[in-house]
Amino acid sequence: MAAPRPITLHDLTLGYDGHPAVHHLSGVIQPGALLAVVGPNGAGKSTLIKALAGLLKPIGGRIDGLAGQRVAYLPQQATLECGFPILVGEFAAMGLWHETGAFGGFSRAQRERVRDALAAVGLEGYARQPIDTLSGGQLQRTLFARLMLQDAPILLLDEPFSAIDQRTTADLLALLQGWQRQGKTVLAVLHDLHQVREAFPETLMLARELVGWGPTVQVLTPANLQRLRAMPEAFDARAPVCEVEGVGHDGHMHAPTHGHEHAHEGHAHEHGHVAAPHPHPLPRGAREQHP
Repeated sequence: MAAPRPITLHDLTLGYDGHPAVHHLSGVIQPGALLAVVGPNGAGKSTLIKALAGLLKPIGGRIDGLAGQRVAYLPQQATLECGFPILVGEFAAMGLWHETGAFGGFSRAQRERVRDALAAVGLEGYARQPIDTLSGGQLQRTLFARLMLQDAPILLLDEPFSAIDQRTTADLLALLQGWQRQGKTVLAVLHDLHQVREAFPETLMLARELVGWGPTVQVLTPANLQRLRAMPEAFDARAPVCEVEGVGHDGHMHAPTHGHEHAHEGHAHEHGHVAAPHPHPLPRGAREQHP
């Protein structure tokens, strides 16, 4: 697998129907980063992750460096509907679709990899269990098994530890750290700032605008946290349409052809880090949420 390249955000503005949710964001996500994305509700965190996953086209600016790189995306668990007839092993095996295609069969070696992935997330022996019988923590473990099988160099996770127990959180957090040690680039939207301080060396703080981006200890400061508290809570769909120059390139910003794992097209560029603010397919039922 080719080493991940830097992902550069150039004056990126994101939103819905022209109404901005993330304003003029610039910076570089370095290869092999373990990056927490934090901010209050409505700050644009999920919006940014969707744009990086290719699910949301920029209003302005662009994202460079995703050319030809597969991206694995894990949405918020609340967006999943799991009342459908599929087994845990079948659900996890969706992570192999980049190898088999939608209608391909699985080899013995691939079936063994599915069993190994389930064992790695603490679900050994669960392959034949219906997905709708799982607890929230067990479902999240299954989703992590699917991510493991996708074997993508870039992983994007939206609130991966929300509403699950402490032991499951610790186990899955260890997996994220292991993936980063393997050289993968990992971004996770998080709310638990203690968890961010303990486990994530780098943090991107959003309040629709960039508040801080860099080493976690330099970002999670009292001054920055005060700025977050001052941000209005609700996304305003009636806000003025953002007028920006240079609408982003279409080349690499497209909906994935195979659910939530795909290769982007475009061109990689180097760019300095900017921290100062401006004044797998999923099963049916996945749906888009505003930030």
